[in-house]
Amino acid sequence: MKLVLRGGTVVTHETSFKADVVCENGKITQVSKDVVVADDAKVIDVTDKLIMPGGIDPHTHMQLPFMGTVAADDFASGTAAALAGGTTTIIDFVIPSPGQPLMEAYHQWRDWSEKSLANYTFHVAITWWDESVSADMETLTTDYGINSFKHFMAYKNAIMATDDILVASFTRCLELGAIATVHAENGELVYHLQQQMVEKGITGPEAHPLSRPPMVEGEAAYRAISISETIGAPLYLVHCSVEESVDAIRYAQNRGHHVYGEVLAGHLVVDDSVYQDPSWEKAAAHVMSPPFREKKHQDALWKALQAGTLQTTATDHCAFCNSQKAMGKEDFTKIPNGTAGVEERMSVLWEKGVNSGKLTPNEFVAVTSTNAAKIFNMYPAKGAIAVGADADIVVWDPSATKVLSAETQLSKIEHNIFEGMEVKGIPAITICNGKVAFEKGEVVAKPGDGHYVERPTFAPYYEALKRRKALSEPQAVERSE
Repeated sequence: MKLVLRGGTVVTHETSFKADVVCENGKITQVSKDVVVADDAKVIDVTDKLIMPGGIDPHTHMQLPFMGTVAADDFASGTAAALAGGTTTIIDFVIPSPGQPLMEAYHQWRDWSEKSLANYTFHVAITWWDESVSADMETLTTDYGINSFKHFMAYKNAIMATDDILVASFTRCLELGAIATVHAENGELVYHLQQQMVEKGITGPEAHPLSRPPMVEGEAAYRAISISETIGAPLYLVHCSVEESVDAIRYAQNRGHHVYGEVLAGHLVVDDSVYQDPSWEKAAAHVMSPPFREKKHQDALWKALQAGTLQTTATDHCAFCNSQKAMGKEDFTKIPNGTAGVEERMSVLWEKGVNSGKLTPNEFVAVTSTNAAKIFNMYPAKGAIAVGADADIVVWDPSATKVLSAETQLSKIEHNIFEGMEVKGIPAITICNGKVAFEKGEVVAKPGDGHYVERPTFAPYYEALKRRKALSEPQAVERSE
């Protein structure tokens, strides 16, 4: 059956215009005014509403085994929350344990993700290194549609990637045409500062930001960029939270290096005062890494998003219940790191970005969908309202309001980092793979409705990068005997 969105305004990352949008067999088949359709078509009147590409959250962790527990939202509840928030595709993370074959971990995550209601794809983390890891990276890129690999520079004695791993993996990413991504925090410094806090008797959530000051992130960002630039490999920095990271990215971009930055909706609007809350549960609920920062960093992040220094917005959705957070009641280093947000991201960005005048509606589409689709090679199938694109669409009501709260969220946890925020501008309908997945405040998609998204590599372009780098490298001098 054809699905027709009638009378709305199409908003893309480039332009806005009045048009009807027709979806059939999971694809957009027509975008034009006054579409004539057959009697059996389902026509939805979206007058006074906006028709935008479905959101792409490039950073989520559903059902993640982490810090001695497992994230409360699985791929069913997490993607239901995503659809309710206007997001139709998530990029989650396969995170092998050190020594675990990448392919084994990948298949485990694929098994978990089969119950997704929304579309999904994966970054694969590099947590250790030998030749089998290098071989598995090639298998993942050629046979399974993986084109990005994650590196945690934090979490010493667990999944931290040391500099030698970064060098080896970044080099392999360049060879394969994949993009390297990093969680930039100096793990050695974090571990050192954590021990200092414990020795001083500061063991509550207030110690968390003290153990991860801005320079810990800034140093790691600069180091990762330096390594990737030396090798010639493009780089994507996840959840940038401080001005120092923004400065490192901007400096590299000005030198012509291909480096991209992501910011979380939470880091744009929540500040570090949350760790001083007299309620241990409320303070612990905000423990994530990097932590929420002083307000001055929010201004730098917004300006970087406006200027294009940062290209994408995400959530790092990794939800833990109060009982799980309580594992660190006596020691903040044992509080599972993570907050939710996949349901709220787009409304928060609209309220604090578009309604405040920081972003245009077109820029909103870019930073919530299209830029991620381009960076991770899903565009124009994803991130576009155009003939031939996948029918992943959010119908946006810019005049409707909602108060964000744990009482009404779909996430399984008891808290919401945006608690009490009133937003004007929310999803009215979410369409995923050409089918209505969310409408009238209810998720109607079912587990298994989501599709796995394969993402080809950038191999042809990377060949040009390698040739350019080779031309700039010094050559041995030929000498006579």
